[in-house]
Amino acid sequence: MQTRHFLQLIAMSALWGASFPLLRIASPALGPWVVAATRCTLAAIVLSLLMSTLRDRWPPRSAWPRLALLSMLSVVIPFVLFNWAALIIPSGYSAVLNATAPLFGVMAAALAGEERLTRVRLLGCAVGFAGVALLVQLGPVAVTPTVVLAALACVAASASYGFGAILMKRATMAYSPLPSSAVVHVAAALILVIPGGITAPSAVLTPGAVAAVAVLGTLTSGFMYWISMRLMREIPASATTSAAFMIPLFGVTWGGLFLGEPVTASMLPGCVLVLSATALITGFNPFRAAPPEP
Repeated sequence: MQTRHFLQLIAMSALWGASFPLLRIASPALGPWVVAATRCTLAAIVLSLLMSTLRDRWPPRSAWPRLALLSMLSVVIPFVLFNWAALIIPSGYSAVLNATAPLFGVMAAALAGEERLTRVRLLGCAVGFAGVALLVQLGPVAVTPTVVLAALACVAASASYGFGAILMKRATMAYSPLPSSAVVHVAAALILVIPGGITAPSAVLTPGAVAAVAVLGTLTSGFMYWISMRLMREIPASATTSAAFMIPLFGVTWGGLFLGEPVTASMLPGCVLVLSATALITGFNPFRAAPPEP
């Protein structure tokens, strides 16, 4: 892996990890639907401006339905679910639960006939879900039905990411990353505009919430989605998956530093199990030498 790829992975993880504390700021003030709609609209504008600057072309109309499905799985569903969970549980919880996405990605690849679901990967699935249960049970937040539902919403969002990764990988091979990213967010903005508009009157426009959504839309959704699609074309899938290992670290760290969220030793067993499960399923081994690049 080239140095620039490695630095991009770290930057992606740091920004995506920061998105969880930002959601904890934006969602209570604006509401989950408004945050999702505004975030996608800003991302669509940023990516469209980049396309205009770089003189890139939009994908053919025949590609839009496929990219709209990718938008539902990788943007609309996860954004709404994570936004709602941000009303209830700390950002560190959401960041760690987001690390289950590779588990679902491997399951999706197996169902699509692209990868084989081995015993090790099945074990990883079991360990991963045990880690999720342990994190919720032993974390610093009291377990209530609402907290459990919020945790399940994060897992469902991660599952949507995982299944969407199959379509995302195929999209990177068929279309240019920047136009594809723009179409994905244009479609998401169109899907979310009605529920976002309906719930807009109850939104409270605080400076912090507005700033948080601005960062979410322009950086973590717009620019970084494009970077992630570019990386999928340039480096192996196992390397892109490694970003999921760093996101919980940044998510918990940013939440503790900027929101004062509790970070306790009781969270460690669940975190370790989730990350270990992801390593089992993806085959990622940080101590194994990477094969030489061609």
